[in-house]
Order: sequence, then C-alpha cells, then structure tokens
Amino acid sequence: MNVYQQARRHAWAMIGNVLFGCLFIVIVDQFFGHSTLAFAGVIVVLVVLNRRILTFNCPRCGSNLFFRKYIMLPWPNRHCSRCGLDLPKAE
Repeated sequence: MNVYQQARRHAWAMIGNVLFGCLFIVIVDQFFGHSTLAFAGVIVVLVVLNRRILTFNCPRCGSNLFFRKYIMLPWPNRHCSRCGLDLPKAE
C-alpha cells in the first residue's frame, strides 16, 4: 500500500471519527442537558488521532500530502504540490 492509499484511509477514518464525535456530543447533550465537557473531550481525542497526518509525505521530495502550499486540507493530494509526482502510482 503506497503513501497515497494510506493517507486516503486516514482521511476516511477521520471522517468517521468526526461523525462519531458529533453523535457522542449529541447523546451526552440529550442525557445531561449540556455538552461542554463532551465537546472538549472530543476535540482532544480528534487532535490526538490526527497527529498521524504529519507522517504522510511525498516519497520523492518529502512534502506533506495534506498541504497545498501553505493551506492544510482534509483530503490528500493526488499529485505532489512541490515536485508533481503522481502519488497513487508511486511506490
């Protein structure tokens, strides 16, 4: 599995984690009437789970797959923004 496929898998996992976090916050709010601590907990967990995003780098130049120049986006590049490598075909 190449780095692009791993990055896509991470992006899908994070989408699932965000949806689960939203569901958790809604459930806590329904049972306890407030969700401040649940919201804070979900944010901390999402930040910890998303640390791995910094490890998905282009095999040729080392540029991160989730960064477009200076902007970070939630989906990985198909082509490296620095060297132009076709990442789905790269090994």
